[in-house]
Amino acid sequence: MPSTAIYPGSFDPLTNGHLDVIERAAALFGKVIVAVAHHTDKDSLFSIPERVDFVRESVSHLRNVEVDDFQTLLVDYVKTKGGQVIVRGLRAVSDFEFEFQMALMNRTLSPKIETIFLMPKDTYTYLSSRIVKRIASLGGDVSPFVPPHVEKSLKAKYLVSA
Repeated sequence: MPSTAIYPGSFDPLTNGHLDVIERAAALFGKVIVAVAHHTDKDSLFSIPERVDFVRESVSHLRNVEVDDFQTLLVDYVKTKGGQVIVRGLRAVSDFEFEFQMALMNRTLSPKIETIFLMPKDTYTYLSSRIVKRIASLGGDVSPFVPPHVEKSLKAKYLVSA
């Protein structure tokens, strides 16, 4: 059985849905690396170091989870970390088409790396970072959707920019 899995994402910000997928992956693999991606095509609210810190603080209770960031091709990053599996979360059927295409492309680029899809708890299937940011930007309560330290940072960001 593969022992190292990589869970990539922008995590801008980290949500409870992301955490649920991380915890599920940690129960299945000997080591999980949560890899915060540098996306040049996305406008991020939080910096890479902020996002890495969010994840690191949130997974500190999971002994087999590490946090890193990367800005290379995902399959190349997975190889450098000795990973065998890419973990992706699927919330709904709407995620499937994009994730399926990415999994097939990654398989074409590196046939030895598998992609495994994990579904979060049903209470998180509607949750996305984009929705959380929208709620926070309008002064709504995001406490049910993100860890407390992320909620605090969201409030601080939107107070500054308000």
